[in-house]
Amino acid sequence: MSRKNRPWLFYDTTGSVCSTCLRHVEAKIIIKGEEVLLEKWCPAHGFERTLICDDAEYYRLCREVYVKHPEMPEQFNTKMTYGCPYDCGLCPDHMQHSCLSVLEITDNCNLTCPVCYAESTPQQQHKPLSDVIAMLDAVVANEGEPDVVQLSGGEPTLHPDFFAILDAAKSRPIKHLMVNTNGLTIATDAAFAERLVKYSPGLEIYLQFDSLHDDTLKQLRGATLAEVHQRTLERLEKFGISTTLVMTVLPGINEDQIGEVIQHALQWKCVRGVTLQPVSEVGRKTVQGQNKRLTVSGIRRAVAEQSQLFTKEDVVPVPCNPDTLAMAYALKLGGKVIPLTRHLGPDALLAGPRNTIVFERDPALKDQVFKLFSTNHSPKSQASCLSDLLCCLPKVAAAKLDYENVFRVLIVQFMDIHNLDLRAVKKSCIHFAQPDGKLIPFESYNLFYRGRKIDQTDMIRKEISADTLLRKFDPRRLG
Repeated sequence: MSRKNRPWLFYDTTGSVCSTCLRHVEAKIIIKGEEVLLEKWCPAHGFERTLICDDAEYYRLCREVYVKHPEMPEQFNTKMTYGCPYDCGLCPDHMQHSCLSVLEITDNCNLTCPVCYAESTPQQQHKPLSDVIAMLDAVVANEGEPDVVQLSGGEPTLHPDFFAILDAAKSRPIKHLMVNTNGLTIATDAAFAERLVKYSPGLEIYLQFDSLHDDTLKQLRGATLAEVHQRTLERLEKFGISTTLVMTVLPGINEDQIGEVIQHALQWKCVRGVTLQPVSEVGRKTVQGQNKRLTVSGIRRAVAEQSQLFTKEDVVPVPCNPDTLAMAYALKLGGKVIPLTRHLGPDALLAGPRNTIVFERDPALKDQVFKLFSTNHSPKSQASCLSDLLCCLPKVAAAKLDYENVFRVLIVQFMDIHNLDLRAVKKSCIHFAQPDGKLIPFESYNLFYRGRKIDQTDMIRKEISADTLLRKFDPRRLG
């Protein structure tokens, strides 16, 4: 008797939540052709299946090769009581410290973007300075010497105590400070921009930059911002303030403009790289693109096809959370831009059709590579780390690099309720700091803890507590 095979490969099991009721459900990861799918089943709401990667070989590379030992924070902030994701954070079951800590210092914004995970508006309020100070102290308590702290919002430059917040951050052992901004304040207030100079070189502007075209920006941001972006970059260039361009990518809206943004970034001396964030179904999203789910692997392929600079092999998983992060480096040397992998020689990092990692044979080299491909870098530390890596490779004539020589492209995918993989949540290294001392993973915060969403989470917690008490009291009554 011949047996039937399922039309896909069963790869792994994980946990998730039902997108309807937000209760914990079991999930499995299956591979069908080139597609990797998350399939979950809720007793109340049935099956769901969501694309999580469109390149099975790349997914295996993430899961089987770019794997590092978890790095712990100095302390944990909550107990394990209800299970992931209802214990955030950070609880002792979390597998990664805060590579990047986000402080939302205001809910107020001078735009009402059709796409905004924080749902900020001009009508909302600024956070009290005392709360912001408490957030800074929470990050320092967890990290000791935090690598990167990002001031966000809303629009952080609108906060009436903005420079007092910068001073407070600078008085603490924080290695690098980012300001996540739409650029309007910098473009319109020359004195504000010049005042930022005294906080450099430990300051970086994380500039919202979804497109070079006003018709696209109008769809995503509700305003024509191309001229604003140009003035902002001219000011940042004039004052030599390190900048990263941040592009939220929507299918059918600006997915075909990734290469154009990367090439534009390379024209500015002050720009150290581009961050690409495929849109996720959280917060406010009133603009409609194609009915298509963007993945890290899909953005990786777009970078290779459009940038005229990188190949797919140049863009590698970030070991602290390879499911959701990928990164590529290029060197600016002698007026030329040279992708890292080609500069090292392709076989220095990757070899063979199965993507066997040569550095697995050399633990010291592996550590250097994993250290370089991490999110906890400032432009200065990237240059230092890359110089150290090049010195490990005898075939490379390693010049001493400054941060002006390094250009980085980072892909950051924030999961939503449909593609939420709790195994990846446990490895999240981007965390929101809270005034009460908690640090909550990015996805968990937006899905379970932001605003009124905590009410649903508290209701689920009560259900879990009641069930746990019943199991303790009389396990025979279960079922």
